[in-house]
Amino acid sequence: MGCSSCSTGKDGQPKGCKNNGTCGTDGCNKLTVFDWLSDVELPGGQSAFDCVEVRFKNSRKEFFRNTENLTLSIGDIVATESSPGHDIGIVTLTGELVRVQMKKKKTDPHSKDIPKIYRKASQKDIDVWQTAREREDNMKVKARQIAIRLNLKMKISDIEFQGDGSKAVFYYTAEERVDFRQLIKEFAYEFKTRIEMRQIGFRQEAARLGGIGSCGRELCCSTWLTDFRTVKTSAARYQQLSLNPLKLAGQCGKLKCCLNYELDTYLEALKDFPRQDKKLITQKGEAVCQKIDIFKGKLWYAYEKEYNNWIELDTDAVKVILKAQREKNPVASLEEFTSETVPEKTEFSNDFGQDSLTRFDKPKRKKHKNKRKFNKNKRSKKNNAKS
Repeated sequence: MGCSSCSTGKDGQPKGCKNNGTCGTDGCNKLTVFDWLSDVELPGGQSAFDCVEVRFKNSRKEFFRNTENLTLSIGDIVATESSPGHDIGIVTLTGELVRVQMKKKKTDPHSKDIPKIYRKASQKDIDVWQTAREREDNMKVKARQIAIRLNLKMKISDIEFQGDGSKAVFYYTAEERVDFRQLIKEFAYEFKTRIEMRQIGFRQEAARLGGIGSCGRELCCSTWLTDFRTVKTSAARYQQLSLNPLKLAGQCGKLKCCLNYELDTYLEALKDFPRQDKKLITQKGEAVCQKIDIFKGKLWYAYEKEYNNWIELDTDAVKVILKAQREKNPVASLEEFTSETVPEKTEFSNDFGQDSLTRFDKPKRKKHKNKRKFNKNKRSKKNNAKS
């Protein structure tokens, strides 16, 4: 999601555009929020909001109170309060938009339980943080090997070290309850650090790891989507999608979140459609709905025992037939309401006066008869000279 000239350096700060995360695309971080109030000055006599939003590894974000009145901007690396010790994170949002985000996440800005920011991270803090981050990949491989050896039905998806290196959080997914008491003992003995196990869902796992969806873009859950609503198969049925689990499932193995994006629009459009489970009774026979087209407002019906012959009807025509059916005065047949429209022939005008498509081809050259005679006489002369 970042621009081509913006990337992250070793210290965690953006490099390239040198805007420290306040560029127009604002794509340096996951789940980032564009600070459109960054260039707007506060009214006279009003103090800045004392809470900031800090991002840690992947999509984990938390709010902290700036009790020391530090001058912070987006992209600054800070040392924050943690239990135990301190953690290192990157400031992703400051000012009044933090108040809006806290209200969205249902966090009380006046609560005394909000942790505080200690200081801006020094070079020593950043070195310890980077050293701990470099251990995570090797630890993940060993942790998975230990879990397999203990026959635990769980998947360790990610490991996150605390900024001071005193604690490691293991994120795992499991379908059933897992007894990992022996696992924690072996982890503590193997990695020589404090261990914390945290279970997450399959959607949260996909959000943390990221990836590319079937649409060709980054996953919504890892870029901007924060609330994971339940997705049902009825959402696919309302949108006339084939119930193919390979196409409807995302990388998390669950139904795609994007099935809910246009669901309300489809439900609004379906209010004008009659019920598809209701048969149309005519004097010719009963007809069953076979297919609908929400965009064109069409329905296709077929008589019983004649399911190969579909008849196209408008929604208004179906309503008229149902009204006559309720009045116990059924129509003669469905063919009365079909309007066969003959497509108009489109005639293209010749603006340039050139009709032939091969007008640019080179004409074939005809072989001249005199040339053949000349070549024949020439060959005969050569033969006479040799003889």
